[in-house]
Amino acid sequence: MANEVKSPTTMPVNRTYKSTLFIMLFQDKHNLLELYNAVSGKHYTDPEILEINTLENAIYMTVKNDISFLIDGRLSLYEHQSTYNPNLPLRFLIYISKLYSRMTRNANLYGTKLIRIPPPEFLIFYNGKEELPEQTMLNLSDMYETKDPHAGLELSAVMLNISGKHNQKLKEACTTLKEYAIYTDKVRKYAEEAELPDAVERAIQECIAEGVLQDFLEKHRAEAKEMSIFEYDQEKHMRQEREEAWADGHSAGLAEARLSMIIQMLKNGMSAEDISRAAGATEEEIKKAKELSI
Repeated sequence: MANEVKSPTTMPVNRTYKSTLFIMLFQDKHNLLELYNAVSGKHYTDPEILEINTLENAIYMTVKNDISFLIDGRLSLYEHQSTYNPNLPLRFLIYISKLYSRMTRNANLYGTKLIRIPPPEFLIFYNGKEELPEQTMLNLSDMYETKDPHAGLELSAVMLNISGKHNQKLKEACTTLKEYAIYTDKVRKYAEEAELPDAVERAIQECIAEGVLQDFLEKHRAEAKEMSIFEYDQEKHMRQEREEAWADGHSAGLAEARLSMIIQMLKNGMSAEDISRAAGATEEEIKKAKELSI
């Protein structure tokens, strides 16, 4: 009999790891199945066909993905991002390596029998402030120092923009995702007008009154508020760090990383105007990136 991969057991969320609202919502199998159906076009109704196998932070230290699960013979990895991150393909590679290692821990990798593993799917749900296309492809090969069309390893991840009016069809197919996007948009909007705790409280009150994530927010109000404050603070901090790093463009390492990001944005079909608005790139930087990407 052929060697079979043993599916990893479902693990509870480890609260020593700072969770997020996205994780808390979609670790629920009903919500996750709704999201999978929206993404895949399927119409499954039994959430028990999902097998959640998210990496546990207590075991893997800093290696912690948002959500991963088995369904349809595939291994799906979903990540949420509030800032543009061109390094996600490498992070996904680390996650999938850990997952495959765990799934094959009892298999004989040195044997002559073929060990079957589920093909992976990598999705990112982006709801940040920067204006990005509805869909962006991020490739591991774009991170290679030397461009090699014959490189032996590639990993591609799709980033879906769920902010504002982007990907409305997807959000209409998944009520939880749609309401999550409405809530986070409200937090971001009100944070421009008031102190963050007050902005989050206002967003929660409005959403409950409007029936947006109503049951979830009523049951988990305190935790949702704490998470939202932490996430927005983290997003703001990362954005400020990026702006400060870009201001120090004389540093060769930072300048190179910045240029690489602009090249990636061009490859993803973003216009010079969109790149300038999203990344604060100058005409000279965009021109140089275009020359290097030819």
